[in-house]
Amino acid sequence: MRSAWRWLLAISLTVSGSQVHANGWNMPVGVTDISADIYNLHMTIFWICVVIGVLVFGVMFYSLFRYRHSKGAKAANFHEHTSVEVLWTAVPILILVGMAVPATATLKNMYDTSDAELDVMITGQQWRWRYEYLGEDVAFNSNMSTPRAQIRGEEERGEHYLLEVDEPLVLPINRKVRFLMTSDDVIHSWWVPDFAVKQDTIPGFINENWVKINEPGIYRGQCAELCGMDHGFMPIVVHAMEEEEFDGWLAERKEAAEEEAMGVDRDWALDELMERGESVYQAICSSCHQAEGQGAAPAFPALAGNEELINDLDWHLNVVLNGASGTAMPAFRSTLNPVEIAAVVTYTRNAWGNDTGDVVQPSMVAETIAQ
Repeated sequence: MRSAWRWLLAISLTVSGSQVHANGWNMPVGVTDISADIYNLHMTIFWICVVIGVLVFGVMFYSLFRYRHSKGAKAANFHEHTSVEVLWTAVPILILVGMAVPATATLKNMYDTSDAELDVMITGQQWRWRYEYLGEDVAFNSNMSTPRAQIRGEEERGEHYLLEVDEPLVLPINRKVRFLMTSDDVIHSWWVPDFAVKQDTIPGFINENWVKINEPGIYRGQCAELCGMDHGFMPIVVHAMEEEEFDGWLAERKEAAEEEAMGVDRDWALDELMERGESVYQAICSSCHQAEGQGAAPAFPALAGNEELINDLDWHLNVVLNGASGTAMPAFRSTLNPVEIAAVVTYTRNAWGNDTGDVVQPSMVAETIAQ
């Protein structure tokens, strides 16, 4: 018995004295006031449960040991004791009320999205996130950037394997940011543990959440809803900046968006569209149709050597814009801008030996979308 107690004491000292181990199994404190409140609430209720468990099991084991049959103990013969019954009813009620009051206050605060200084629309798509800064004319897709060679085991995995993206969501610290969340296809769930934000994105519905970050840094999360074949390849990265730095970043992105919009009206050379189209294809299309357009039959047809694609430009453009009914091919008319659509269509019609020579201009795409 003495050796057992020494073993339990050693474990408790190791656990309580090691923050590294605590970070491995406990929830994070986070970098928002809400996440800190949730953590403190969690730990308070945890220790209440520990005390209750110790008392209940302590009395139980003491009774089993002290009044065991081998010591000649005789069972008592009594029915009820009013004072004890009142006590064991009143004490749990008081404990529950004591836990409910701070929990309710925290929940009310979690759902209060009023007085936000910035609104961001988050749209879940298989298998990426789209971020739109409402009222700022800035929007972009965020795709996983972990190389496929690492996923296939052909290269050594990086530090942030499956938790890195090409375009992180950029937010300012010390400002309340409201999230409006929806989905274009199936149910996803936007989850960043350090923010204590986990919100489902549901097609046809708009859910709300909010965050006010206290510390700059890079924060990572994942889709927490089983959303399909590549569910594990849908990471979230948030870059929290100082307010002045964020304002400068937003101004640069607005200027870039204006330049992109002006690019619709000019004629692009084939090599320009091919270069831009390759980057769009690798970010958006390669997860399904593969890096070299070889596809993954039967769900995702090959694009390399695809006769229907090669011979029918109108069909090809229509599928990219409007998707293909009954398949996993989504519509990209509201996800990609005309320049990106023109570039990726041009690229897929001229890459991997397709060599149609077709050059699809952004103006043509814009006219098709407007029809």
